[in-house]
Amino acid sequence: MKKFSIIIALILTMSLLISCGNSANDVDTNDEVVEQESEAVEVESQEAEDAETDDSQVAADMFEIGVIQLAPHAALDSGYEGFVDGLAERGFVEGENLTIDYNNAQGDQSNATTIAQKIVNANPNLIFAIATPAAQAVANQTTEIPIVITAVTDAAMSGLVNSNDKPETNVTGTSDLTPVKEQMELIQEILPEAKSVGVIFNSSEDNSLIQAEMAQEKLEELGIEYLELTVSKTDEISQVVQSAMGKVDAIYTPTDNLISANMTAVTNITTPAGVPVICGEAAMLEGGGLLTYGIDYYELGKQSGHMAADILEGKSTPQEMAIQTITEPIFEVNQELADELGIEIPAKYLE
Repeated sequence: MKKFSIIIALILTMSLLISCGNSANDVDTNDEVVEQESEAVEVESQEAEDAETDDSQVAADMFEIGVIQLAPHAALDSGYEGFVDGLAERGFVEGENLTIDYNNAQGDQSNATTIAQKIVNANPNLIFAIATPAAQAVANQTTEIPIVITAVTDAAMSGLVNSNDKPETNVTGTSDLTPVKEQMELIQEILPEAKSVGVIFNSSEDNSLIQAEMAQEKLEELGIEYLELTVSKTDEISQVVQSAMGKVDAIYTPTDNLISANMTAVTNITTPAGVPVICGEAAMLEGGGLLTYGIDYYELGKQSGHMAADILEGKSTPQEMAIQTITEPIFEVNQELADELGIEIPAKYLE
């Protein structure tokens, strides 16, 4: 009996030792799990912190540009394309580090005002304005946000800057002033018998008025009669052009947005009448113009893009940047139309 009691006691003692060993293992295991979970939380926290840092870096490197274009036509469209490409050449690429809010006023000044207000309220890093009325609309809304312009004939005369050489306002950019006097001389050269030239333009566009006055001055100097043909809206164009037939030997149109967008309304009348239309810029030839000695709006827009890049990079400010122009005009001719009208283009231009 005594021997049996000793055996029972030994069994109980061994059971207690085994139990204690298992409890110790459980504690160790639980501690390890807690430690692993703690490490996982630390890793997730660090990843979140890194992601937040990356997002902040991306936000810091992102730029926003608001764009306002007066109307949809080839010249202004080309100016916008050139602007985007000019920025890309300098490392500002839409979708990567650049957001562009493009807006088109469809030739309506009230739309331009509404768009200008919307863009300014969004407070972008920079505003790009295409054509004089668009530039004036947005400049009336802010004196703080940098504005880069293109397709504006004379920024100073349009009230956008104090001086084209030194703006001293928040506006700078490129001028589309064409060599109007040389264009008048070209008319005389290819049409030596011409006695009267009609100049058609939108009387509400400051840029067109400036060019029309330059054309008048040069035509009178050349001894050619100047006939002013003004319109204010699309449905007036055909009637005004028709009224000039029989009175003019040629028609000249400056870089006018209304006429450019409705060139066929002019040429559908002038071409059957045998009257050539000399244009302020190349895109008008697509609508039936005869020729131009003017500017390339794509290159002009690209030039504006580089100016915008200088501002975004902090290299300069609009106040200090002179209004720039294209120094090398381009000559383009609609040879098929020239042949149809029986007009011989001097070989020096064709070369």
